[in-house]
Amino acid sequence: MDKFLQAAIEEAKKGLNEGGIPIGSVLVIDGEIVGRGHNRRVQKGSAILHAEMDCIENAGRLKASDYKRATLYSTLSPCDMCSGTALLYKIPKIVIGENQTFKGPEEYLRSRGVELEILNDPECIRMMEEFIRTKPELWNEDIGE
Repeated sequence: MDKFLQAAIEEAKKGLNEGGIPIGSVLVIDGEIVGRGHNRRVQKGSAILHAEMDCIENAGRLKASDYKRATLYSTLSPCDMCSGTALLYKIPKIVIGENQTFKGPEEYLRSRGVELEILNDPECIRMMEEFIRTKPELWNEDIGE
């Protein structure tokens, strides 16, 4: 398995263990993880701390040239908000653990020149299916439904 996806899965498990939603993300530049995060909406009472937002925030202020060399890994297909952040900072590639349980605006990202790699990782799928089955109200809140 891809070591960076594995790091994102570890973040997702952290979130679940904290009572949150099991989605994790890492930002990689030049083969190094520069930011990690997990969905912390529940833990922080936040409206916006999806995994990708937490990850990018935890990477701190970076130069535009850094983002242009970055790859964003996420255990789940990024939503509109997280996709928009990747577009804003011109992150050229997103590696997605799975898009079976939720699919963000992937075609729009592609139309804007973002390379997407969708792995359909069984562990990512299982984690989200189990969470959605056991906590549907929390999941619906997270995706704005």
